[in-house]
Amino acid sequence: MMASKWRKAKLALGLNMCLYVPHQKLEDSLPSSSSTTSFIKHHHDAAANVPSRFSSDSVPLSPVSPPGNECRPTTPTPSSSELRVSKSSPKSSKRTCSICLTAMKPGQGHAIFMAECSHSFHFHCITSNVKHGNQICPVCRAKWKEIPFQCPASDLPNGRSRINPTDWPRDDTWMTIVRRLASSRLDSTRQISSLFHASEPGTFDDDEVLDQQVESTEEHIFVKDASKNNSIGAIEVKTYPEVSAVPRATCHNNFAILIHLKAPHTSGRLDSRNQMIFSPTTQNSRAPVDLVTVLDVSGSMAGTKLALLKRAMGFVIQHLGPSDRLSVIAFSSTARRLFPLCRMTETGRQEALQAVNSLTSNGGTNIAEGLRKGAKVIVDRKWKNPVGSIVLLSDGQDTYTVTSPSGARSRKDYKSLLPISIQRDGGAGIHIPVHAFGFGADHDAASMHSISEISGGTYSFIEAEGVIQDAFAQCIGGLLSVVVQETCVQVECVHPNLLINLIKAGSYRTSITAGAKAGSIDVGDLYAEEERDFLVTVNVPVDESSDEMSLLKVRCIYRDPISKEMVSLEEANEVKIQRPTIIIGQPVVSMEVDRQRNRLRAAEAMAEARAAAEHGDLSGAVSLLESCRRALSETICAQAGDRLCVALCAELKEMQERMANRCVYESSGRAYVLSGLSSHSWQRATARGDSTDSTSLVQAYQTPTMTDMVTRSQTMFFGNPPQRKLRQAQSFPVRPEPR
Repeated sequence: MMASKWRKAKLALGLNMCLYVPHQKLEDSLPSSSSTTSFIKHHHDAAANVPSRFSSDSVPLSPVSPPGNECRPTTPTPSSSELRVSKSSPKSSKRTCSICLTAMKPGQGHAIFMAECSHSFHFHCITSNVKHGNQICPVCRAKWKEIPFQCPASDLPNGRSRINPTDWPRDDTWMTIVRRLASSRLDSTRQISSLFHASEPGTFDDDEVLDQQVESTEEHIFVKDASKNNSIGAIEVKTYPEVSAVPRATCHNNFAILIHLKAPHTSGRLDSRNQMIFSPTTQNSRAPVDLVTVLDVSGSMAGTKLALLKRAMGFVIQHLGPSDRLSVIAFSSTARRLFPLCRMTETGRQEALQAVNSLTSNGGTNIAEGLRKGAKVIVDRKWKNPVGSIVLLSDGQDTYTVTSPSGARSRKDYKSLLPISIQRDGGAGIHIPVHAFGFGADHDAASMHSISEISGGTYSFIEAEGVIQDAFAQCIGGLLSVVVQETCVQVECVHPNLLINLIKAGSYRTSITAGAKAGSIDVGDLYAEEERDFLVTVNVPVDESSDEMSLLKVRCIYRDPISKEMVSLEEANEVKIQRPTIIIGQPVVSMEVDRQRNRLRAAEAMAEARAAAEHGDLSGAVSLLESCRRALSETICAQAGDRLCVALCAELKEMQERMANRCVYESSGRAYVLSGLSSHSWQRATARGDSTDSTSLVQAYQTPTMTDMVTRSQTMFFGNPPQRKLRQAQSFPVRPEPR
């Protein structure tokens, strides 16, 4: 009879959602008296309390449906105002707690609470959720009239003692079943106010201690040969001269030499529980991470956006290992640290999931304050993992004035907000990159891009709501695979009359000595199997003395993040060319060099077009992009059908279309161009959630670990093959092996 009423209520509401239909009597569902678990069921006729519309900003954080559970959300569209959920099995919905994602069975030492909407949770999970301010069901968004809470044992009425004191959970508390709310109307303003105005410590040095943390003030300054007992393997360095031969009697100015780096791979893989595992000999083949996420929870994030952000954070939390630490900053009109840097053990993950699931959206957008607090967590921490990073997400314009260092009101100056210690040009500091994610058409793309550039991070444009988890997955896939740090490439002229003209390295810091005889490139961190390409131009002088000329020696030095030792490739890579008396026919230009010239030419055109568009000259911007597209089509790579050239031309064409008029440029063109520039300048994958089908091309900037993590996001979030696609800043083919 009860099941029939539920079905009728569901049909009348016309909803496609997860509902638990009670199919047994209350007394039948209680555990036996011998059980060590207090099984608490608080049951009302939930049909009267089912809301007619379910907002999506409280959906569970789990990226994976529990075994046997066929309740899987469908892909939201950008215009969706709610997250639709399909039917589920009543049996499976009772087996798993939607907050901590672990088994929920009587007799396992945990009390179980059933809410008036008929959804069940671990009692300690739901009381923690309520403590953070949530008074709604995390599954169906029903507003509860009665909520569970805990009070100290000393406050128990009539001197009652705890049930099963020997097997009770570690905290010395008593569970008071329910508390009647003063009003059935949820005061979201009060919730957000209590979250953001609670007291915080003056210094964020309360981070969780790391396992086997050895804090030493002595820096490892000796250099080790990469071929001797290196724990991660050596960086691969290859060089390609523009042409293999130059006539003796001819000088060749701006002669291009390509330096190609490839980072070593990790021996780790993800197991079925999404944890990184390694072979016995490579237990430490990747460096643990300190990650601070700075999340926008302003009023504009309400509904589907906040729901998808929670799911994305759930995915991140589930994929961090026990040696990784996470802290979350939430900001709206002001900012609040939800919890300090905590290790993502089972307990840490549960607490993080509960805290993130408690977020509600309200207020303005104070990116500056969120950024300050996120940086403070990194700077104040007592213990340090080898890799540190900040992830910033916002969907709006900063509604609070950002001032210049002098205090005058001015255009947003985010550089003054980042501590010098984490700015990449701030001298000897910790240099923590901020990976910025602009969400939707209304975010401040220019400021978000500026923040990422200042810190050495990337900027991603999340145009479609449905790819936010994929974008986070791609970023995390990289951060969880850092294999080398402080990488530096050194170049030195071998021939006495050779001079270095220019080093083209995008946003990487370069230097050339006063005599132009040597130079360097500060590459920094590299993810497993990540590649970098740099062009060095030199003036090749006339040389009648020999048949062969040595141009440059290339060395690479980097830090092993596990051993903390500096590693050097002792055998320098020497670039040589032939100097014959005469060359018959046209010299054969290296395809590798021409390919990178095309990439740099396209990136320069994008930057020039963006500058023109910002000055109101959209027609001039489109013309610049079209000219570059025509020039690329005439290169030797294009004539050979090189897929890189095809991809670059497609990207330039896409940018032309997004500069068709001022409205289109403001809504998506600027963000699209800036995410592309960020990707090309750092040679690192950035997300652009547009609808262009890019499955036919392999992503060169996306590393294998990033690809694997994105695939997991797409296949684990949904049960069927994913319909959404994560668009990279540029689609490149895999580089061919040298001839």
